[in-house]
Amino acid sequence: MKIISMTAAGGPDVLQLREIPKPELPSPHHVRIKLAAAGINPLDTKLRTKPAYYPDKLPAILGCDGAGVVEEIGSAVMRFKVGDGVYFCNGGIGDEPGCYAEYTTLHEEYCAAQPANLSLQESAALPLVLITAWEALVERVNLQAGQSILIHAAAGGVGHIAVQLAHHLGARIAVTVGDEKKAGLVQGLGAEKIINYRKQDFVQEVLNWTVSTGVDVVFDTVGGDTFLRSFNAARVGGKVVSLLSTPLSLADTQLARFRNLSLCYELMLAPQVLKLHDERIRQRKILEQGAQWVEAGKLGVLVSHKLPLESAAEAHRLIEQGGVIGKVILTMD
Repeated sequence: MKIISMTAAGGPDVLQLREIPKPELPSPHHVRIKLAAAGINPLDTKLRTKPAYYPDKLPAILGCDGAGVVEEIGSAVMRFKVGDGVYFCNGGIGDEPGCYAEYTTLHEEYCAAQPANLSLQESAALPLVLITAWEALVERVNLQAGQSILIHAAAGGVGHIAVQLAHHLGARIAVTVGDEKKAGLVQGLGAEKIINYRKQDFVQEVLNWTVSTGVDVVFDTVGGDTFLRSFNAARVGGKVVSLLSTPLSLADTQLARFRNLSLCYELMLAPQVLKLHDERIRQRKILEQGAQWVEAGKLGVLVSHKLPLESAAEAHRLIEQGGVIGKVILTMD
């Protein structure tokens, strides 16, 4: 089968097309998937430049997000049969092969039936961003109907899912975006206050919108100075949840403490890195719930770029340039 092998840490050119044997089932509880597509995430580019979790296990196959058809099942598999369409977030961080490949294997408990009204290729774009947005907004900050939230980079992969989820939960939504095309997208998804961060001070715009109070929740998908400035956009006693590693100075922590802020972090990979089987099942149930929302017309995923498997390096360059709307996928046609 064809794979994209990450031969070493480095630039996009370390991603090389290779041929290897089709994988065998690792256990009676595993299924083998003929992949239709792999979702590309900024995480992939970071792991390519610095394989943080398993640096000693190169070469590796990147790609956590995948969707495809069950081709073979282990003797103990109960949840799926050959021919079922599934989607999942599994592998791709160095511990086991990821989805930049024509086939992959995973435990049956970690994949969910694909949304019936999405193609397999579209389904591959959804798992990581859906789980991330759900864990951040529901499990970390307990976003409630009527609360206000600021979502940074709202037209991006995680951002455009978070806007839809916050809208579904009944929150009032402010967002930051970089241009008018992105503004139009997120407004259509339910955002009430649109802030062009290139032209406007998002802190002042949020204070104007909330009559100087600040929002109940800030969802930071950017990090750095955006994360730190968000302390002043949150109300006193509010919550800030970030996807990024955020080193804090003494002055930063004093400001957060003075404003009685709750600072939360979201890393949806933690259950996989820490080998937490029950937590992996919990995440699969998020995908099952997400499929119901998609089928009910309450959630959608925007795939802005489709590239063939052999163009993985080009896909990484596209992500690293920044400004991508929605998701990028690799297809296995």
